[in-house]
Amino acid sequence: MSDFAQDFVAHLEELHKHSSAAMAELRRSLGFAPGAYPPAYPYVERFVAAERHAQDASRLALYVVAGLYALHPRPGGKSLAACLGELMRQRDGAGIEQRFIALLGADAENLAVYLRQVVSLLATGDLPLDYAALLRDLHLWLDPWIDPERRDVVRQRWARDFYRALAAPAGETAPTPVND
Repeated sequence: MSDFAQDFVAHLEELHKHSSAAMAELRRSLGFAPGAYPPAYPYVERFVAAERHAQDASRLALYVVAGLYALHPRPGGKSLAACLGELMRQRDGAGIEQRFIALLGADAENLAVYLRQVVSLLATGDLPLDYAALLRDLHLWLDPWIDPERRDVVRQRWARDFYRALAAPAGETAPTPVND
């Protein structure tokens, strides 16, 4: 999925460069259940495999990431959790940690709402986000048929990324673990 995720993010980058109308539609899609806003279909459905049904986790993940990218079109090399930890370290705000804990406890039905709030926070800090990694993680998180332990692996990695970034000395970025 890595090349696929990178291709999708590259597609979003092109949309951002050439179509403010597309970005507006993708932002609006965040107000609906993932994949339930027809004006966003032209920008996302080309990446959905024909055999995928409407509630398929990979399809839902594409719509969530597309909307979040439109909200904060600043791709970069850090995970969502690491960016959030860095933002908290910069602002010294306990509210950020509370939002992160709520995000970790989110279920598939309300995950997009929590992510929209967190990405809005990252936008205020102008922190770049690794959307390809987010897409891969959401594919697992949103899959109702996946072993819950695999979903917990994503949550645990996010927690490690967040607290490592939070603990990094000022002016430094947290090291990226090799085996995570």
